[in-house]
Amino acid sequence: QVQLVESGGGLVQPGGSLRLSCAASGITFNLYDMGWYRQAPGKQRELVAVITSGGTSNYADSVKGRFTISRDNAKNAVNLQLNSLKPEDTAVYYCKATNIYFRFHEYWGQGTPVNVSS
Repeated sequence: QVQLVESGGGLVQPGGSLRLSCAASGITFNLYDMGWYRQAPGKQRELVAVITSGGTSNYADSVKGRFTISRDNAKNAVNLQLNSLKPEDTAVYYCKATNIYFRFHEYWGQGTPVNVSS
C-alpha cells in the first residue's frame, strides 16, 4: 500500500519559515519524481516545485529564490523549505510521487496546511 504522509505545516507570520516533509512508503522511492503542489481556497491546485529521481529541481516562478526542494533517498523523504513566506503562500500543500517509467502511476498525500498571517 502506497502512502505519502506530509507534515510540518502550520501558522507562520509573513517573512517566516517552515519546513515541510513528505514520508513515502510502499514505492521504490528512487524510481519516482517527487513534487510539491499547493491549493489555496477557491483556486486550482498548482505546482510549487519538483525534484526528479536524479535530483534535478524546478520551481514555480512565484517561489523561486524562496523555496527549496530536496530529497533523501535513504529515508524515502522529500522536503520543502519555505522561506520569506508571504500571505499569498497560504494553501494546503500536497506531496506527489510520479513513476519515472510509468507516468500514470502517481500518488498523492493528504496535504498539510500552511497559513501565513500576522
